[in-house]
Amino acid sequence: MHQDLIVIDGLQYSNWDRNIFLQLKEGGVTMVHATIVYHEQIRETLLRIGEWNTHFERNPDLIMPVRCADDIRIAKQTGRVGIMFGAQNCSPIEDDIAMIEIMRELNLMIMQLTYNNQSLLACGCYESVDSGVTRFGKQAIKEMNRVGMIVDMSHSGERSTLDAIEISERPIVISHANPLSFHEAKRNKSDSLLKNLAESGGLLGFSLYPFHLKNGSNCRLDEFCDMIANTADLMGIDNIGIGTDLCQQQPLSILEWMRNGRWSKTKDYGEGSKSNAEWPEPLTWFKDSRDFPNLTKGLLDRGFNQTEVAKIMGQNWLRFFDEGLTPQNLSKDNLS
Repeated sequence: MHQDLIVIDGLQYSNWDRNIFLQLKEGGVTMVHATIVYHEQIRETLLRIGEWNTHFERNPDLIMPVRCADDIRIAKQTGRVGIMFGAQNCSPIEDDIAMIEIMRELNLMIMQLTYNNQSLLACGCYESVDSGVTRFGKQAIKEMNRVGMIVDMSHSGERSTLDAIEISERPIVISHANPLSFHEAKRNKSDSLLKNLAESGGLLGFSLYPFHLKNGSNCRLDEFCDMIANTADLMGIDNIGIGTDLCQQQPLSILEWMRNGRWSKTKDYGEGSKSNAEWPEPLTWFKDSRDFPNLTKGLLDRGFNQTEVAKIMGQNWLRFFDEGLTPQNLSKDNLS
């Protein structure tokens, strides 16, 4: 069954090369939302896009850029992996709202309003006080809605996320997190927030990053699938997907960049600690993208039917992108 599915991974940040692209194809992945920046500003973001253009040029047999939702279907039809650009912070627009449209024209499809800290747009989940979406943030959400850029609140605080759900005229996403009821982590989300997300038509991508899981790297596949089943009861089967947060072949320096950027002179350990500062050990049943079939089997074994599994593994994401990526007042045919 797995190879017939449209399989969408709602977030990865890997050290991309042909070997990883081959792993994605072997795992039956149709599309991956690839983080291209964390704290990088405009010029650096353009450099990352340039690097991806080189990947596309050198690996046309394996990968293709995603410029609209229908490109995901083309990727499936042609046996390639679609790559969708995303930002895990609002740094690529700096303090200029006009950059939202420009970045969208460069195929930046998804942008988080914050990455753990307070940003110009909203408050991150690591701040002691969540002041909510800012004045600039309200305008930025409106502009993202207009141009067809998806609002992602994965690293944002509770109040800011609820604000974004209320302010956005289009459904938002939490691309990679889990219910707080499954595991106590600052990045995970409360049941009341997830109900609000579902009622607004939003989507949650379940994270396989060990710091987001009960028992960490020792979390079992059946425990993970139980979490999905319980969340399906809470949110509905149509509002959930997968967002692995897989970070392959990345050195420790990249983890430190994610956590510290340029904002701190002292070392911040994020979800880790001084005694646990390294990348966590991968799950035994999900070491890389070749293990996606294990998720499909685990969901089937948990009792989900084939239609439900297809939704969780990719169809819900595809429907979400169909609705969310089209600029307002433009049809998909006009989006190049």
